[in-house]
Amino acid sequence: MREDGEYQLSLWDDCSCGQGIENKLFSKKKNNHNTIMQVDNQVSPGKVPYFCSVRYGIAVFLLLCNVIIMSQRVCLSLTMIAMVNSTEPHGLSNTSTKELQDNIKNPVYNWSTEIQGIMLSSIFYGVLISQIPAGYLSGIYSLKKMIGFALLLSSLFTLLLPLAAEFGEILVIICRVIKGLFQGITLTTQQVIWIKWAPPLELGRLTALSLSGLLLGPCIVLLITGFICDSLGWPMVFYIFGACGCALSVLWFILFYEDPKDHPFISNREKEYITSALTQQVSSSTLIKVPIKAMLKSTPLWVISLCNFAFFWSNTFLSIYIPIYIDYKLHVDVEENGLLSSLPHLFAWIFAVLAGYMADIFQTRNTFSLVTIRKLFTSLGLLLPSLFSLCLLYLSSSYYATIIFLILANSTGSFAMGGIIINVLDIAPRYYGFLRGITNVIGLTGGLIASTVTGIILSEDAESPWLKIFLLMIANNMISLIFYLIFAKAEVQEWAKERQNTYL
Repeated sequence: MREDGEYQLSLWDDCSCGQGIENKLFSKKKNNHNTIMQVDNQVSPGKVPYFCSVRYGIAVFLLLCNVIIMSQRVCLSLTMIAMVNSTEPHGLSNTSTKELQDNIKNPVYNWSTEIQGIMLSSIFYGVLISQIPAGYLSGIYSLKKMIGFALLLSSLFTLLLPLAAEFGEILVIICRVIKGLFQGITLTTQQVIWIKWAPPLELGRLTALSLSGLLLGPCIVLLITGFICDSLGWPMVFYIFGACGCALSVLWFILFYEDPKDHPFISNREKEYITSALTQQVSSSTLIKVPIKAMLKSTPLWVISLCNFAFFWSNTFLSIYIPIYIDYKLHVDVEENGLLSSLPHLFAWIFAVLAGYMADIFQTRNTFSLVTIRKLFTSLGLLLPSLFSLCLLYLSSSYYATIIFLILANSTGSFAMGGIIINVLDIAPRYYGFLRGITNVIGLTGGLIASTVTGIILSEDAESPWLKIFLLMIANNMISLIFYLIFAKAEVQEWAKERQNTYL
């Protein structure tokens, strides 16, 4: 403690990433019964701009990147209606006639339903394969190049998909798998950016804002893809989303810098604020030894992975099968089905941004400890979808009740953005990219299993398939949540702490 009453910062004190870090980074000074938080000889965070800042600009940029990625991924599920002779039992006879009359504008192919299913799911295998390698390499190679080239190549393969369709379904499947590989690299490596760009008390809102693009993308696709197919032809869907991705990747190479210290447009005030807040957070840009044995024995890491499995299970099921459930329950036409199916994605995006902001507010005001905040938002992200799914099964007697509970069941899972989605960064910031890849693989596996199991139940059970499907999802959520509430942590684990060599 100095003579003027301010506290010096100890650079090598152990602390968790995000949990009360500002209590060590910011000095305290009392004046007229007021406590003023300020960085020692630096900038007061209260004077640093938030929304008009480079770090929030990066978050918005990543949001747009994720919107484009999801648009490129999901658009095939809707363009498939125009690409084949028949994908729906009740069909669209007028549209099909129009498309057949203009085969240049809307080429039509004779693909079986089995081939269509393989095409739609093939991209997930590419995403799954790339997660762990991308997470590990993100700690070694340039994030700017990895994300920029991955987004560019994903967009190029999107542009090539109409041409691939002309040569047969095998090329379409290969094209989708390769595109999934590059999308997986983009999705994993982008989260490592916040190690250097996110002050701990803003980690939740910046992460949630950027990742919310994954929820906003399907909403946009569902709203505009049908219009593009009708007015310009289905190939234009891939050309438009592919071109947007190429343009965005060029802007990424021009505008993004990996370290705030190197950014030419950042203000000195914001640069000093970020670097001061992250003084203790050391990251290595060289090849590091990964403590696999310690990770395998880490209970907090296992419960995060388990909850990721449950989260992706429920999110994948609710996202993919919303149109089918709406058709089963409400028997509406395709246009109305598309509009109703987009609403849950819109509200999920809103709740995701809200969750990140609320988590940071609770942490800034010391309302709860960091581990309590993570448990609270994880509980909301797993418990509320389960609760509203039960309401959907037993209380949705009217049209509007069904829509309301369906929206809430799908969108409230976004509260997990303030919990398990960023909890890995709390316990192991040094290995965040690698562990994010592992948890993503486990989560995506849950999504693939959910899609497969749901399809099997729907095909074999004609009496009460939806009851079994929803109850299975609810049981998965509850079991995972119980383990998380018991074993979750939010401080840096011993095996993940930075080690220094001491020479005598």
